[in-house]
Amino acid sequence: MKIQPFKVEEWMNAYEDSAIYNIAETCVDPLSIRELFELTATDIEDFTERIFGRPLTYGAITGSHSFKTGIGKLYRSLKPDNILSTHGAAGANHLVFYALTEPGDHVISVMPTYQQLYSIPESFGAEVQILKLRRENNYLPDLAELKEMIRPDTKLICLNNPNNPTGALIPNEMLREVVEMAEKVGAYVLCDEVYRGLNQNHEYTESVADLYERGISVGSMSKIFSLSGLRLGWIATHNQEVIKACFSHRDYSLISCGILDEAVASEALKNGSAVFNRNLTRIRENLAILDSWIREQAHVSYVKPQAGTTALIHYDFDIPSYDFCKQLLDKTGVFLTPGACFDEEYCFRIGYACATQTLKDGLQKLTEFTGGLSENSAIS
Repeated sequence: MKIQPFKVEEWMNAYEDSAIYNIAETCVDPLSIRELFELTATDIEDFTERIFGRPLTYGAITGSHSFKTGIGKLYRSLKPDNILSTHGAAGANHLVFYALTEPGDHVISVMPTYQQLYSIPESFGAEVQILKLRRENNYLPDLAELKEMIRPDTKLICLNNPNNPTGALIPNEMLREVVEMAEKVGAYVLCDEVYRGLNQNHEYTESVADLYERGISVGSMSKIFSLSGLRLGWIATHNQEVIKACFSHRDYSLISCGILDEAVASEALKNGSAVFNRNLTRIRENLAILDSWIREQAHVSYVKPQAGTTALIHYDFDIPSYDFCKQLLDKTGVFLTPGACFDEEYCFRIGYACATQTLKDGLQKLTEFTGGLSENSAIS
């Protein structure tokens, strides 16, 4: 089976380890277990006593009850039996496509987004139609265009909310309109919601799994809980046929997610507000720093993110984004992600939820780099 190269992951694989100032990272500044337990007031001695004496079996195959109970509380209406644990959100997205898509199925996916959402169904033989998210629309879906794309046989509509790489946030009412369109033809709506809740405003972001029986939410412990090293994600849906199909296919690639990982995740979820508040503070303070930097620069611009941890920043230098980012890394140690990884050119993705000093230092080095580029390099 052929599949397109995963551009963003290949870029990260090749260069991330050589970065001095990693402002390409998309997780909120990762926590150590010690930091997590301090934040959540977890008794370390009690935790180790419970875990160290436990045999290292496979554990609960579909995910531990405490883990799935904690995940359920992130939604308005979901219970543990509506949730299936996976190895990260990447594993969850792959599993949904593996279970639901077949050759010839009609799939609609937004772009730019995480490449899984269109390259995986394409590799399974689906007919994938791209709904382009445009800068002039603040990277929100054009519902009239989506309506034209939807057919009676549309199998799946793929969203990413909040969006990676742009930080766009689909308003709740717009999300309900997408659901209404899907419902008319019985299409599933898969929404990668790994950044859900990391909003710049204080409004609650609905999950597609709460709005629609055929809505499928994918999440993980990586972004909003700063625990990417656990490699834990989940599929959440009211649709038991989807859960059963995913579980059946999951048997071929994953037995369980591991009792140690789920035990740590459960502690984070029990006291999630402490982690969540820490991370909301980080993204809001850091975006203010990034926004101030943008306004001081002559050659860059962006649509200000409404949520998430990333922004897509355009520049007016006549330098392809791969070359721009590689030269920047080689000369300064600053690591960004080329826009070309998302089929967007003359721009780069920045992850602004890192340690605040890393962001400040990286932006300073970026200023020095762009200042050294010839004015003649600017696109007229």
